Amino acid sequence: MNTTTIAVIGTGIMGAPMAGRLAEAGYTVTAWNRTSDKASALHARGVVPANGAVDAVAGADVVICMLSSGPVCETVLIDDGVIAAMRPGSILAVMSSIPVETAIVLAKACGDRGIACLDAPVSGGEKGARDGTLAIMAGGDEAIVDRLRPLFSCLGRVTHVGPSGSGALTKLANQLIVASTICAVAEALTLARSGGADPARVREALLGGFADSTVFRQHGLRMVEGNFTPGGPAKYQVKDTSTALGFARSRGLTLPVSEEVDRLFEAMVDHGDGELDHSGVILELQRMNAGGGSSA
Repeated sequence: MNTTTIAVIGTGIMGAPMAGRLAEAGYTVTAWNRTSDKASALHARGVVPANGAVDAVAGADVVICMLSSGPVCETVLIDDGVIAAMRPGSILAVMSSIPVETAIVLAKACGDRGIACLDAPVSGGEKGARDGTLAIMAGGDEAIVDRLRPLFSCLGRVTHVGPSGSGALTKLANQLIVASTICAVAEALTLARSGGADPARVREALLGGFADSTVFRQHGLRMVEGNFTPGGPAKYQVKDTSTALGFARSRGLTLPVSEEVDRLFEAMVDHGDGELDHSGVILELQRMNAGGGSSA
């Protein structure tokens, strides 16, 4: 049994399999989720559910936060007293996608109490969380990243990218690439169907070429099959693209492709599809083109 004790705050689509993997690796893991059933369901994997977030972190060596957004992280970690309940010398790893500014606020709040803080968001979706193949981009003290490498290795591959806020910024860059690629794949398959080609065979033909990518393989298949069960809900994609564009504006930057991609996902959410996987953006293209094909 590993002697490091871990508290996981947030056991949704990503947090639940991450908590399960850590428990199965021999860590003592306590978990809390706002919807308590999601944490209780992990008991079979060796995770101990907690009655409250503050209860979960009491005595923990490492606290992993996998909540849905920056504002929710600030509310739970600062306003609701999670950081205040953590012991000095412990480590907070915020693995949610949050604004750069939020990462810096959380790092300061932790520093004031003698707690180390990393902003260490992840990419790889639900499949990566289940398989332990997440890309983890960590901002903060590199020595703290090194201390957590054995823990992170249960979840995926970690890279230290710079000081506090750098992990959050790297995730925003990741999300712009993912969002724009999903939209490009959706447009390509929509075009193929409109011209009379079989989208499934078009996808097959392009595998291994320059158009190939993880997004093309996984989300292109979702589009071909019409399977939009959420791995990454569209409403969170909008959160991240909008956050990235806000940061870009604060730096005096104009990102025209990302702005159009953000508008497309916003339209998808506005039409009631925010709970669908972000690959469901192809449905928005079909609406824009007068239903040119029921699925791609």
